[in-house]
Amino acid sequence: MSGGIGRLGQPSNGPADRAQRAQAFIGAASLEVSAKAMPALRAEAARIAPGTTISIPYLPSEDDTARLAAVRAVRELGFEPMPHLSARRIVSRAALEHFIDRAVIDAGVERCLLIAGDLSTPAGPFADSASIIESGVLDRAGIKVVAVGGHPQGHPVMTSADRWRVLERKCQLIEARSMKPLIITQFAFDADSVLTWLNELRSRGITPPVLAGVPGPASIARLVRYAAMCGVSASTSMLSRYGISIGRLLGRAGPDVFVDRLVDGLTEAHGQVSPHLFPFGGIAQSMEWVAHYRMRAGELMTQDGCRPPHPPSQG
Repeated sequence: MSGGIGRLGQPSNGPADRAQRAQAFIGAASLEVSAKAMPALRAEAARIAPGTTISIPYLPSEDDTARLAAVRAVRELGFEPMPHLSARRIVSRAALEHFIDRAVIDAGVERCLLIAGDLSTPAGPFADSASIIESGVLDRAGIKVVAVGGHPQGHPVMTSADRWRVLERKCQLIEARSMKPLIITQFAFDADSVLTWLNELRSRGITPPVLAGVPGPASIARLVRYAAMCGVSASTSMLSRYGISIGRLLGRAGPDVFVDRLVDGLTEAHGQVSPHLFPFGGIAQSMEWVAHYRMRAGELMTQDGCRPPHPPSQG
């Protein structure tokens, strides 16, 4: 895995070309890792490329002390920490400034992900992620990249028109403060819905890099449970497109079919798109899947007489 953000090239010209594209795509993956999962990240660190972006979610059960310890641990392991900021849960501007200042000073944090949060009434002065951007706290502290959410399968409270309007405005606000926008999508089970969303994103002239959320390998029951918790569409037909049969909920599933479909569907017109793994079955299981997926692609290239590419650049 690499800390860079991959760009797929021209459409596949054969099995070897497609396999090379698959290796490049999965080699640019980032990871979602909570503060409490830092021991598991440390145990798997040798299998993850230096510079890989590690996204650290903002969980109500954890405080800023735990979050700062997590960003320091990620940096010490040689990865790029990207803490989340939940706007409606931040109690004051001073609290935001303290967290960002410490994250930048202690761990060299240069990027963060903004979410509105699930509180109906804000605990402090920030009603949404745009209000954090407009506060000037991030750019003054030295943050260079600000990520915002994308929703290929819809949003529970916003119409499609509102989603596009809000996303475009946030990207503009970030650029206006001399930072770079990044879009991270919620995980999905239907690659075609992600590709359709990417088509519309680019057709609207919204050009920032995209990290496409990928559900990591896990038990089928756990995947369905996480989908329900996160408001992700998981109909029987959608799960079948991911490779899941509702008739075998005791089994396990990985994102091979989903990632294959993305690799086949992505073109240069989609711009910079990379996978963002949600390791629902654990970091070790996700790293095993990544190794298996890359090995499978390498075998296809060897069978086709194509020499495997150099490993993705790190950093």
